[in-house]
Amino acid sequence: MTRIYAIANQKGGVGKTTTVVNVCAYLAHNSRRVLLVDADPQSNATSALGYDKYRIDPSTYHVLLEQTPVSDVRLRHPEYHIDLIPAHPSLSGAEIELVHVIGREYRLQRALDAIKTEYDYILIDCPPSLGLLTINALTAARDGVLIPVQCEYLPLEGLTQLTQTIHLVQEYLNPSLGIRGVMLTMYDSRTNLSRQVVEEVRRYFPNKVFRTIVPRNIRLSEAPSYGQPINFYAPNSPGAVAYRLLTIELLNGDRRNGESDYGG
Repeated sequence: MTRIYAIANQKGGVGKTTTVVNVCAYLAHNSRRVLLVDADPQSNATSALGYDKYRIDPSTYHVLLEQTPVSDVRLRHPEYHIDLIPAHPSLSGAEIELVHVIGREYRLQRALDAIKTEYDYILIDCPPSLGLLTINALTAARDGVLIPVQCEYLPLEGLTQLTQTIHLVQEYLNPSLGIRGVMLTMYDSRTNLSRQVVEEVRRYFPNKVFRTIVPRNIRLSEAPSYGQPINFYAPNSPGAVAYRLLTIELLNGDRRNGESDYGG
């Protein structure tokens, strides 16, 4: 069964793209058929897999405007075994061009319906906003949302806005949508603030927080500039170990028929 998740947080700099790229990499490492959909005009997931985002054509933009079949946009990475629907910075114009289109919220869902049976996992990297691109991703994400949360500030105000958007999309567009899990990133064990954020997030999302916490790690920051996931760039680094364990948690939870109780 194909599982489709959106990775979303309207706050930038929380490790969202780092999370989606590396979880995809470890899913592929665990012999899962994986598709990464870059729905962010910043195109960072595309760059992190070694592609030049300025030379991408066609891209997610053409998928959403239904100018090109999704199968013709897809790139197959021969080394990482991750398929990619890449993004180009022109994607930022899609929200304006779709504003008066009937059924605009379902464009990505309809595109993925054509190829979803080819994959075990489809992960959608959302932009750091709650606009139409994110709404398309949430509408397509029939198995829920993964929310990365940075352990360096108290982010609950922003998370409240995100959860409200998730509930609205669930009510009007995607009844199966829910919060699949919260992933804690950029943890610094030397600071009280990081520990406080972990406690606050676990209180706010009882039984929704993954046990594995991703530490702040220089290798994780370096890997995208080399166009490599962390399991290729620095497979023994603390960041690599964390994302490997985080992916195992996701897989184990999905084996339990989608239970979201991680005991966190």
